Amino acid sequence: MNILYCTSEAYPLIKTGGLADVAGSLPTALNHLGNEVRIALPAYPQALERAINVKHLTSLHLDHTAQPVQVLEGRLPDSDVSLYLIDSPAHFARDGNPYLQPDGREWPDNAERFATFGRAVVALANGASEDGWRPDLVHCNDWQTGLVPALLAQQAQRPATLFTIHNLSYQGLFPADTFSRLGLPPSLWSIDGVEFYNQLSFLKGGIACADHVSTVSPTYAREICTPRFGYGLEGLLQHRADRLSGILNGMDCSAWNPRTDPHLEQNYDVHRLQRKAFNKAALQRELGLPVDAQTLLIGYVGRLVDQKGIDLIIDVLERLFHHPVQLAILGSGDAALERRIAQASDRFPKQLGARIGYDEGLAHRIEAGIDCFLMPSRFEPCGLNQLYSLRYGSVPIVNRTGGLADSVIDLDDASAQDYTATGLTFDAETPDDVLEVCLRALRLYRGAKVDWWKLVITGMKQDFCWLNSATQYMELYRQLRSAEPAGTATTPPQKAALP
Repeated sequence: MNILYCTSEAYPLIKTGGLADVAGSLPTALNHLGNEVRIALPAYPQALERAINVKHLTSLHLDHTAQPVQVLEGRLPDSDVSLYLIDSPAHFARDGNPYLQPDGREWPDNAERFATFGRAVVALANGASEDGWRPDLVHCNDWQTGLVPALLAQQAQRPATLFTIHNLSYQGLFPADTFSRLGLPPSLWSIDGVEFYNQLSFLKGGIACADHVSTVSPTYAREICTPRFGYGLEGLLQHRADRLSGILNGMDCSAWNPRTDPHLEQNYDVHRLQRKAFNKAALQRELGLPVDAQTLLIGYVGRLVDQKGIDLIIDVLERLFHHPVQLAILGSGDAALERRIAQASDRFPKQLGARIGYDEGLAHRIEAGIDCFLMPSRFEPCGLNQLYSLRYGSVPIVNRTGGLADSVIDLDDASAQDYTATGLTFDAETPDDVLEVCLRALRLYRGAKVDWWKLVITGMKQDFCWLNSATQYMELYRQLRSAEPAGTATTPPQKAALP
């Protein structure tokens, strides 16, 4: 199949979160299954610097765009995946975060930026490239690409569309008058289109108009159909339940492999687990913590935001550090949470080693050096760090939600008996819940070593590489290619008053 994969970020070109990891890995896995996948991505400065063999492909004259948009072609590093880089300097020639200004606020023209990107993708989906290549399916991801299924749904002859939700809490909401300013087709201002409580919702456009909607774990697909996790879209998602599915993300098993990882003090695998101890000692030294093999070293790598439950960890440090426990933290995010972590690090220098920011090498060393990885996320569509932790022999401690519930099997009497346990799961509601599960991990770690190593080894033997997930996507793609398209122009919308 020919697949056009459109995304607002892709590792290693540009990354702010898990979407980039998926977009940098899934297309490669799909190519290995015999498909031709081309990624469409805005031509951010970082992407232009890191893409391979970039050259001009074609110019596009798009509606409501003052200057022609250039399409550059290139290749994703360390792969044979082709790139379409949508080059509109007025929209994308900005350093730093692709969505946020240096002061942390959203770019005021985000609607115009990603509407331009969406229109360019639609043109490419209709064969606008110089070689006339046309996709059988357009795979869109998150709100930044939500207009693509909505615009394609206006066309009688078009490729199939799949819209994947990586995090429903980011919706691409804009004031109603933005709709008119963007010059979108009037028929899209409806409860079956992009109108959402008299606002323009890019995300709703993708959910309502794509042939199929997927998300990144089976549990999260069920959760978003409920008021607690649906952010006001649960009714639409329930309505589309027959066209909604969840496929658990995979992981890049070449980049995340303790046997070959160049970032580590010593490489190891399930047959040479004794070498993991050298990585623990090296990490303790790097973070300024006392080197002690008997102390339980817990890690956290991720965004410092409420969704991740990092506040629950901070709130429990006073009591947790009464026990032989150390904590390694790497991340950035909310300024208030960053300050609290810095203050705690000063207060507990022998038990808390924190780095504010992001360091790819340190992220790998944390995964290899810790004993446990703590993820008390209030919701987690999929999560990747628990998968990395399993592969690196670091026991995941996770909240029972979303992809965490789908990927970690709790240690209980039954799973201990049949050797299926891979971690510890709990319900992360309060700091007390976090403290209780951490002390449970401590008792296990300082108890019978045979029980601990059973848990570690079972986790390391799990296979979450992308090939498994890509195979599931391929089955979904085949179904969509042969199915009757949904939401085409022949379906009359239920109109709302234009803004």
